[in-house]
Amino acid sequence: MSQCDAASPLGNAPGLPRSAEGDPVFAEPWQAQAFALTVHLHERGVFTWAEWAQALSAEVHGPGRAADGSDYFEAWLAALTALLVHKGVADHASILNLQESWQRAAQATPHGQSIELSNDPARS
Repeated sequence: MSQCDAASPLGNAPGLPRSAEGDPVFAEPWQAQAFALTVHLHERGVFTWAEWAQALSAEVHGPGRAADGSDYFEAWLAALTALLVHKGVADHASILNLQESWQRAAQATPHGQSIELSNDPARS
């Protein structure tokens, strides 16, 4: 079995939306990207499976979360952000600045073109 064929334990995350065949499904491309980034960081040893499960559980079951799970990937991002800050990989300000830069880039990118940070008009 190649590394590409090996299943990640993150594919078994509780609450992850699934197809009829049991495969993870995503409503938006950013959700798949957040999932892939999390898998990549876990596989590179940035955090353990237990650390990830604890961070995700804290967010999914935190106050103000949707009872129907409709904000699952927002909780996923919040868990990933919290874990990266806790591990010293990034700080809240840097993550917020990057998020705002992506939002400006998305607004400045013509429809149908790839969003790139270089499209952010505030970036020099």
